Amino acid sequence: MKLRVPVVALGAASCLFGICIAVAHAQPTSPGPPPPPKNLQVFPKDIARADLISNMKFFAQSLGVRCTFCHVGTEGQPLSAFDFASDAKKEKLTARKMLVMVHRINSQDFGIQMGGEPKVTCFTCHRGSTKPLTAPPPGPGSPAPAPTPQKTERGTS
Repeated sequence: MKLRVPVVALGAASCLFGICIAVAHAQPTSPGPPPPPKNLQVFPKDIARADLISNMKFFAQSLGVRCTFCHVGTEGQPLSAFDFASDAKKEKLTARKMLVMVHRINSQDFGIQMGGEPKVTCFTCHRGSTKPLTAPPPGPGSPAPAPTPQKTERGTS
């Protein structure tokens, strides 16, 4: 008994095979290394991506902010949608000035070279706030702030 493959089945199998090949070629190949960061002005141009991201996370924690505080992007969107190279936000420009200041203090005042353990960081002054603290927070044994006068119903204290 001779088995014959119906022409329709053979045609369908050929089409399915062709579709599989097309889909396989359309799949994105494994991405190569990410492009180098653009517009680095304070960090070394050859900084490792992991080191740059680690520094950015440290800044965010030291100031209690997220990426959108300094960088152009929309919160909740993927980081690939951000324009990290943009200098459109004044906070990024301020951050650069502060990085130069911190580096100067550590190198000139404390003799710490690049890669050494810094004495002064963003956290030294910011303590999780976008505005640097200019006085120590009240603690145990600190005098309580003077009460503010309260107005009574007649408008006097």
